[in-house]
Amino acid sequence: MMTLDLDRRAAQLNERLGTADTLEILRVTMTEAFPGKVALVSSFGTESAVLLHQLAQIDKAAPIIFLDTGKLFGETKRYRDQLIKLLGLTGVQSVAPDPAQLLERDPKGLLWSQHPNACCTVRKVEPLARALKPYDAWFTGRKAFQASTRADVPVFEVDEGRIKVNPLIHWTKTDLDAYFAQYDLPRHPLEADGYLSIGCMPCTSRVEAGEDARAGRWRGSDKVECGIHLPAGQTAPALAEP
Repeated sequence: MMTLDLDRRAAQLNERLGTADTLEILRVTMTEAFPGKVALVSSFGTESAVLLHQLAQIDKAAPIIFLDTGKLFGETKRYRDQLIKLLGLTGVQSVAPDPAQLLERDPKGLLWSQHPNACCTVRKVEPLARALKPYDAWFTGRKAFQASTRADVPVFEVDEGRIKVNPLIHWTKTDLDAYFAQYDLPRHPLEADGYLSIGCMPCTSRVEAGEDARAGRWRGSDKVECGIHLPAGQTAPALAEP
């Protein structure tokens, strides 16, 4: 589909569902707008249980993409397994980096400390692009309150030739906490220790009081996104970055 058509479709969906509740956004996207052609990309991080719980109410077999970068906390993988069992999710697929690319670009596993953008590209951006090939749209778990770079993100947007859907973008931290309590959902085991946004282990640190939830990601650098979610007009670093 051409970019102009995608822009028009995103605008139409925003007009229809821009203020709808999350369950309705999921239902329409999955059953009307992109039946069989939409997947949820989930990190199984601190807030992931909310969207996964809502998705399960519509289709427990819906495709869910989990990026196993090879650098994740063990707690994240165990939390993933816990939520899969609790929610009855049967469509989770674990996607790993290409072994040949890792051998070429990160043979010692230290690329994260030397060129974090290139590390994210080989461990997250490229594997996700591969996993999304069968789909015309995908769901994210982004929220506007997480960081200033996400403040103006719409529910539906165009990204790399697909519609990207952000059904939780207007949720607040209070909304999320209330949902966890209402449905007695388990928390990520690292959250109580100050990890409010959890990515790869070497690039994630605790968040101090008063900081953005994502302040612990790539601390000490100007990097704020892995390359999967970038502001309009920006592209992910090339895989061949030195």
